[in-house]
Amino acid sequence: MAEAADQSILAAVAFSSGAIVAYAVAKWRESTLGALREARLKNEIELARREATVEAAELHAQAQDEQREAHRLLAEAKAEAQAAEALKADSVRQRDFLARETLRRSGLSAEDAQRQAWLDLQKQYEAEARRLRHEMLDRPEQDVDDEARRILLAAMQRLTTQTTQDATAVSVDIPSEDMKGRLIGREGRNIRTFEQATGATLMIDETPGMVLVSCFDPVRREVARIALDRIIKNGNVSPSLIEDLVHKAADEVVRHAQRLGRDAVRDLGLPPMDGRVEELLGRLHFRLSSNQNTLAHSIEVAQLCAVLASELGLDPLPAKRAGLLHDLGKAMEAEDGGSHALIGAALLRRLGEDHRVVNAVAAHHREVEAESLYAPLVMIADAASGSRPGARASTLESYVQRVKNLEALALGFEGVREAYAFQSGRELRVIVDPGKVDDFGATELLRRLRTAIEEELSYQGTVKIILIREQRFTDEAR
Repeated sequence: MAEAADQSILAAVAFSSGAIVAYAVAKWRESTLGALREARLKNEIELARREATVEAAELHAQAQDEQREAHRLLAEAKAEAQAAEALKADSVRQRDFLARETLRRSGLSAEDAQRQAWLDLQKQYEAEARRLRHEMLDRPEQDVDDEARRILLAAMQRLTTQTTQDATAVSVDIPSEDMKGRLIGREGRNIRTFEQATGATLMIDETPGMVLVSCFDPVRREVARIALDRIIKNGNVSPSLIEDLVHKAADEVVRHAQRLGRDAVRDLGLPPMDGRVEELLGRLHFRLSSNQNTLAHSIEVAQLCAVLASELGLDPLPAKRAGLLHDLGKAMEAEDGGSHALIGAALLRRLGEDHRVVNAVAAHHREVEAESLYAPLVMIADAASGSRPGARASTLESYVQRVKNLEALALGFEGVREAYAFQSGRELRVIVDPGKVDDFGATELLRRLRTAIEEELSYQGTVKIILIREQRFTDEAR
């Protein structure tokens, strides 16, 4: 029993000793690990502090370098500013010296030179300033312009007009080639009698089956055509027969002209006019203006004037009369000479026509001042009738001459290398030498070219000018 108790005690003592040793080992391990962690933490803190110190030193060195660079740039800027001031002062001295030398050589005082320079600048840019002023003043009137366009388009759309052209060649068919010999007559008596009686030229050539009648006066040409047609139908050609038939043809043309004039007045709903006026209106039927029948053009202008006047709240009757009679002088200018507008207005004034109509007829080419709104109506309607598509046809010669004039005028300016006219002379492209004309010079050249075209050339509508200044540099890498 005693041994069992001793063994139990020994076992308890051994267990307690083991526990104490385990506890002591655990405590030692814990203290050792804590010391290691603390040492490692201290090392990390020290390393971070050193890294921060190195980074701060680098930033400080970089800041010092940037500061030194800034001081250097500032010093250079100050030096350049001082050099610029010195150049400016030298330029001012040179300018003053040149100004004094110029005044001394010219013999003018400073005030006179300044006044002369101002006058030159004013003369040079007066037209440009006027144009800019008109553009600035026209901007608030855009609504008015839009309304005017609407009225004009409405008036033009309400008319139905022909776009075909009348023939300008007057030819008469003959039944046989023997008739040509009879028309010439013995020793040319018949053809001389015909030409003296009609004032026209009879051209008998080798063209089979026809002869041509040529005359600048359209009425005489029509008389000659009718007389020749009747002579050919009669068959017996003699000087007395020619004179008799020419007189009858002239009377027939007069009656035909009177009938055409009366029909035009009646179709427009106007009261009958003086017989002389109606006859002159009928004579316009035989006259062409750029292949447009002048009487048809007058009727069309009258209709346009009436529609425009109605849209604007004006009396359409005087507007219609003014439009119909605006080219009346063209039937008289071959006899009286002078401007057809003034000749027609003078005749209408003698016949007691309304003064508004007389002024509109006289002023439709701006030869006199407009005294009422009817004159601008006639101008607008006249331009609209003549410029509509198919109304008139210009000859090839006039087109070529217009293009040549535009190109020659542009090539006459210094620095212009090439010039081309497009769209029947409505657009001009000018190519300048970039070595002789800079950007400012190109603008000035464009202004002077526009002024020269407006002053020296005659044209309808507007001319768009495009000035091209291009400089290219080319090289080849091998």
